[in-house]
Amino acid sequence: MSERVETFHYDEQNPDRLDKYLVSRLPEFSRARIQGLIADGFVTVNGAAAKKAGQSIEDGDDIEVRIPPPMPGGLVAENIPLDIVFENDDLIVVNKPAGMVVHPAAGHLSGTLVNAVLGYDPDLEGIGGEERPGLVHRLDKDTSGLIVLAKNERAHNWLQDQFRLRKVEKTYLALVDGKPKTPAGRVEAPIGRDPSHRKKMAILQPGKGREAVSEYKTLESFKKHTLLEVHPLTGRTHQIRLHCQFLGCPIVGDAVYGKRNPSLEIKRHFLHAAKLKIVLPGESTPRTFEADLPVELKVVLEQAGR
Repeated sequence: MSERVETFHYDEQNPDRLDKYLVSRLPEFSRARIQGLIADGFVTVNGAAAKKAGQSIEDGDDIEVRIPPPMPGGLVAENIPLDIVFENDDLIVVNKPAGMVVHPAAGHLSGTLVNAVLGYDPDLEGIGGEERPGLVHRLDKDTSGLIVLAKNERAHNWLQDQFRLRKVEKTYLALVDGKPKTPAGRVEAPIGRDPSHRKKMAILQPGKGREAVSEYKTLESFKKHTLLEVHPLTGRTHQIRLHCQFLGCPIVGDAVYGKRNPSLEIKRHFLHAAKLKIVLPGESTPRTFEADLPVELKVVLEQAGR
């Protein structure tokens, strides 16, 4: 089944919130579902990606909503081993391996992190939405490292607020081809759907994409590669991969945004969510969780140093 596209022309005298208006025009969807479509870049206003759910729309605005095909219902709990870094009554922090998809989608209906977590704790089903129970952020399939899932609605709302208000400090390790012009810096380059390839993201002109900000610093320099520590201040899809490409230093092994043929022997892209600093529900002092670099990436680092 192909995606559904809905277009609307706003012709009211008084401005309205984008998400509120779309709920009135698409009553079969909850407000949370509409907000999710906006956050994932599936809604445009006058041809530009919607900046946020609360964006104001005015008389004459043209709105397009692309609705992905529905997923088959009924998530399946699977007995898949998990590397649990931390767990309490509110949440679970998992060190996700590369190759594992976070949640079921077309082509990946089983073997995902969600399937594994439901096998570990069936009570998570329905937390924060039936299709993505407990999830408050995501990692790409081939990105390894830390991801947190809520175990109840109170914790889910708390964690969502922490991420939305940018109170969570995320640290990634990325091995890139070449080296940036400066050993440390900040990238501010908006991201949206690639107009030529709808399954890809792209750096867009200001005003066309959604705000995306990353900070980086060099940890180690090699002859042809650089190990970077990257801190994404926003959470756009493929943000770090695109921002490294923007710097002229694509991530090693990234066949989508980097070199088609990897410069080192690697079967995935070299991106690892190494550290997560966050205030947990009911606490006031941030906690820091860490996940060591996977063995296969340590081997690649050795190659880079030869």
